[in-house]
Amino acid sequence: MSIKRVQTTPFDGQKPGTSGLRKKVKVFIQPNYLQNFVQSTFNALPADQVKGARLVVSGDGRYYSKEAIQIIIKMAAGNGVKSVWVGTNGLLSTPAVSAVVRERVGADGSKASGAFILTASHNPGGPNEDFGIKYNMGNGGPAPESITDKIYENTTQIKEFLTVDLPEVDITKPGVTSFEVEGGTFTVDVFDSASDYVKLLKSIFDFDSIRKLLSSPKFTFCFDALHGVGGAYAKHIFVEELGAKEDSLLNCVPKEDFGGGHPDPNLTYAKELVARMGLGKSDTQDPPEFGAAADGDADRNMILGKRFFVTPSDSVAIIAANAVEAIPYFSSGLKGVARSMPTSAALDVVAKHLNLKFFEVPTGWKFFGNLMDAGLCSICGEESFGTGSDHIREKDGIWAVLAWLSILAYKNKDNIGGDKLVTVEDIVRKHWSTYGRHYYTRYDYENVDAGKAKELMASLVNLQSSIPEVNKIVKGIRSDVANVAGGDEFEYKDPVDGSISSHQGIRYLFEDGSRLVFRLSGTGSEGATIRLYIEQYEKDPSKISRESSEALAPLVEVALKLSKMQEFTGRSAPTVIT
Repeated sequence: MSIKRVQTTPFDGQKPGTSGLRKKVKVFIQPNYLQNFVQSTFNALPADQVKGARLVVSGDGRYYSKEAIQIIIKMAAGNGVKSVWVGTNGLLSTPAVSAVVRERVGADGSKASGAFILTASHNPGGPNEDFGIKYNMGNGGPAPESITDKIYENTTQIKEFLTVDLPEVDITKPGVTSFEVEGGTFTVDVFDSASDYVKLLKSIFDFDSIRKLLSSPKFTFCFDALHGVGGAYAKHIFVEELGAKEDSLLNCVPKEDFGGGHPDPNLTYAKELVARMGLGKSDTQDPPEFGAAADGDADRNMILGKRFFVTPSDSVAIIAANAVEAIPYFSSGLKGVARSMPTSAALDVVAKHLNLKFFEVPTGWKFFGNLMDAGLCSICGEESFGTGSDHIREKDGIWAVLAWLSILAYKNKDNIGGDKLVTVEDIVRKHWSTYGRHYYTRYDYENVDAGKAKELMASLVNLQSSIPEVNKIVKGIRSDVANVAGGDEFEYKDPVDGSISSHQGIRYLFEDGSRLVFRLSGTGSEGATIRLYIEQYEKDPSKISRESSEALAPLVEVALKLSKMQEFTGRSAPTVIT
């Protein structure tokens, strides 16, 4: 079969964000739209990572994935790739893709040089919803800015793409399909989606101790995949490996439209799990002891106890504080820890207490990946429900669930037959009493007019030119709020490669350790999303059990009025509060 060169012209706006290119399905299905981006990616990669190489192509199974996989297979053949690995039915979670790239070895002894991941993560799916694509490198992590900038530059100049008219490949069951194409043999290897990933997880955690916990009649468990790709792993891991009851799994059948829901594991969108855990509007009789959810591509997670929500910022701090004792993979110690800038400083306090290397990075998992590749970081997290470790180079929702189950198993190892188990809430409150509590909330204003969003951010930067003036405004809003000590636009110099990332968010830092952070997010498919982060640190043990909304109310009022949020956006309330 011969390679075809197909003429094309550029599309505007194919600039990858922190997690690849995300647009509405109706945009992606335009003739040549996906092909342009894929070819621009091939053209941005070093030749030896394309010609004669092996690639992974899979995703979260959202609408348009099956068609996209066939297009990319044909283009891979056209660009000289020798082999493509595809998860059964095109399903691989984002963390599983990273595991496959890093761990899976082909029959010839070689590994994959990279992967196309088809996902828009926690965004809705369906014909009128979102699709996405991103490229991960040979370390299993997202492409660095040097590559994504080159991809974007290529999309603005593209004139042709390469493809081969292959017949459609059956990806519904494992097997190898071979084709003779110009330049040699091209193979498509469809493999079991769970095997490599589950094998890796079993090398990290003590499955026997988790199994004992789950077998206790006093411990009840619930996992909600939100009809995302996490469902492809849930039964294998939680039921078959760990002995959980099958009825403990919610929404674990992957669907192209995520069952019509929004596959975002938070208190707003994981409604069924939230209700089952006793956190809904109507009280639930005897909720489970532990609940968790994952998003569309299973890289994000939410952790819940009985009638108790664990913030993502607290979650990563608690995992780091307990990892060496509770998780065999970390038994020899942590290399260091890291968090994204908007994430609360709960992890900083743990790092200081345990004398660990600590890093504060921009939002985007690739920054953690650099630290991990250099052996500087073991555990990291983002406030946006992303937690992970150096076992792969992506955040990992199911890893986080198993980390919490490991901590619970460790805390209860001498108490499985006792009257009362140590609970999620017990663990969190003990952590607060040891390290202090970081009251924290995030307000998301989604699909805001992009021009107005930029005006709001520019206004906040201008205000920082006079901190005394800022303090006059703040005191005029709330006299019970501390003075602002300073403000800046966060800039990060990577300690590994020396690269500088500027304009990563606007910070107002208060004298008592409080923070206000404003960011424009790159994960929406249309319009702009303004994220506002509000944090108050409390060390006084008598004040760590306040309602979060009560503790944060003064700072919330200051943030909304200082930024003129309603004036700029026309919104009287955020889309989502976390």
